[in-house]
Amino acid sequence: MSGDDQRHITAFLEMMAAERGAAANTLEAYGRDLADYLAFLARAGIALTAAGKADVSRYLSELSVAGLKPASRGRRLSAVRQLYRFLEADGIVRESPADGIAGPGKGRPLPKTLSVDEVDRLIDAAARAADGLSGRDLVRAVRHHCLLEMLYATGLRVSELVSLPRSVLKGDPRLLTIRGKGGRERLVPLNTKARVALDRYLALGSHPEDGVAATVATRYLFPSRAEEGHLTRQRFAQDLKETAAAADIDADRVSPHVLRHAFASHLLDRGADLRTVQSLLGHADISTTEIYTHVLEERLRRLVTEHHPLAKDGT
Repeated sequence: MSGDDQRHITAFLEMMAAERGAAANTLEAYGRDLADYLAFLARAGIALTAAGKADVSRYLSELSVAGLKPASRGRRLSAVRQLYRFLEADGIVRESPADGIAGPGKGRPLPKTLSVDEVDRLIDAAARAADGLSGRDLVRAVRHHCLLEMLYATGLRVSELVSLPRSVLKGDPRLLTIRGKGGRERLVPLNTKARVALDRYLALGSHPEDGVAATVATRYLFPSRAEEGHLTRQRFAQDLKETAAAADIDADRVSPHVLRHAFASHLLDRGADLRTVQSLLGHADISTTEIYTHVLEERLRRLVTEHHPLAKDGT
């Protein structure tokens, strides 16, 4: 390994730590994967900045022959991709030799998601559930509708959503500042429907008869008597299953994470770029976000197969 190659790796890892807030164990994993790639290049007598697409492909082939699992090979490729993108952005290489290299199939199913119509039915069912209720029952129903609107509007992880501090209400009401994995902060927008649902939920806190006035001063936006001090992920997921049944949707297909998948898939389906969706979801690695492009590709393939007349003829 040349001194220049090692300096490039060190600079890349420093960027990951400083700009993306990568955790120590993440940096260690990147370091190991990139050291393995550089060892491969050294055996072939090729400098990091002189490698081409054929070299990256040979590296992946060598990993496959060595018996490395597809998920591990995919992780190595992701590390190499990000390194070269960093070098490309700094003008050290003209173009990344890892771009366009297909990753190994991981054998995992694509993320489950819901159609726009199904999400609309789910949210409508949650809104209707508050009709005719009062007191604590009304608060719970309005809270659930608010959670559902916010989840689909922001794509938050369920753990981020249920543990939102009340401090997120400060500042611009159209935006939430979220502290996600690794302590990384990101801004996510709230659409009008989510803001209206949130305002309705907050308004109930001013009525003692609703049984929530004592919770207004707590640090959490969705307080609970649970040990955590806020609504638990399990309780929200259970309520979501009940809402799915009311919307005539198979409850096994619905979970908070499925709504996060729907948020991402529907954005990409309507023309959002991958980098924007990555930022909104809080993914440190864009390769994590890329799975949603496969969801759309599969949907398009299915549409052609099912509806194109030539496909029906088997031609």
